[in-house]
Amino acid sequence: MEESPRDLVRNGVKEKLARNELVLSMTVRLVRSIEIVSIAQSAGFDSFYVDLEHSSFSLDATAQLCVAGLSLGVTPFVRVPSLAPDCIARVLDGGALGVIAPHVQGADEAARVVRAAKYPPYGARSFTAALPHLKFRSFPSAEAGAAIDAATMVVIMIESAAALDAVEAIAAVDGVDMLFIGTNDLCAELGIPGQLDHPMIRQAYAACMRACESHGKHLGIGGLNANPALAAEFVELGARYVSTGTDLSFLSTGAASKARQMRERFSPRPFN
Repeated sequence: MEESPRDLVRNGVKEKLARNELVLSMTVRLVRSIEIVSIAQSAGFDSFYVDLEHSSFSLDATAQLCVAGLSLGVTPFVRVPSLAPDCIARVLDGGALGVIAPHVQGADEAARVVRAAKYPPYGARSFTAALPHLKFRSFPSAEAGAAIDAATMVVIMIESAAALDAVEAIAAVDGVDMLFIGTNDLCAELGIPGQLDHPMIRQAYAACMRACESHGKHLGIGGLNANPALAAEFVELGARYVSTGTDLSFLSTGAASKARQMRERFSPRPFN
């Protein structure tokens, strides 16, 4: 029996979220080579996202990482640097199984992201043959487009007071899969920079969770890697996607810990 496009393109994160399981993600913004994807898999992450908003990665490097993720079963997402349709389409064509859209302020912007990420009739994404998701094989456009649409996630970041005010309308947009709270940016926008456990943040998570429950969407946590107890509180609330930190922070933290450990254990005795 011949394989169909739906046999070839699967989104493990989407499947886990549908089963109400916890998804752990790491952010890639330092390491440009595909070894980081293998490390993510060995470490037990379900997903990673390449952060084009806060890095100097090229589109080529981003695509190589995404293709490695497809091959290794670690779901690749990209946080895009802008909401421009060509920016969204190109990272998806390069191998991403979802886009994370920052600084969305309302439902109209969320709908434009969906339109750029989905093929007709649901969107306006231009179709190209032999995508990496399908192992560069050719299939009828209708079958390939439907399979890729079904596997592609649209993740909308909630990072401002305006977005919070519009969260019900954003969650109601067809094609939006997840609301992802950028907690640090939200703190800054609300005038409480760095106060991750402020009551306003708890209220924001509660409001986003209610919107997700009302419209069948999922909730993601970002920016709380330094406060795992608070992240656990929001998982208990119902969030299921957790961004755990960046490759840069993991390397820096691990290196600093090892250097401190070695100095404490092997510090030579002073001469008399």
